[in-house]
Amino acid sequence: MLTIRLDSNESLVDQIVGGIRNAIATEELAHEAELPSVRQLANDLGVHLNTVARAYRELQQQGLVHTARGRGTRVASTREAATTIGEEAEERLARQAQSLAANAKLAGLSKGTIERLWRDACAPMWTPTKGGSPC
Repeated sequence: MLTIRLDSNESLVDQIVGGIRNAIATEELAHEAELPSVRQLANDLGVHLNTVARAYRELQQQGLVHTARGRGTRVASTREAATTIGEEAEERLARQAQSLAANAKLAGLSKGTIERLWRDACAPMWTPTKGGSPC
């Protein structure tokens, strides 16, 4: 389900959060799907328990998962998550897009390459059965 890279510049927490967010967005993890326990995921990934616990807390703060004592951590309703994420999403995503564009330009990538990468990234998120494609 999830892989991390120990040699990445991205923190382990951010990699875990990003991987789970992606799995929710692509519907690999459906509404009310149970996530592995903190202990199990930490063991599977070879990271400390606190790393996974911080990632789960961040996902809960984002409204993407909910945790209930004795019932584990489950994917929240995508409708609930969309409401929570949508409040500041456009502004935050505009900043991220600007940063991405600057990084791509500085890396010497062409506009065509960036457009292709964007289409490839969007493809699993918006299939014809998932509401069409904004790409």
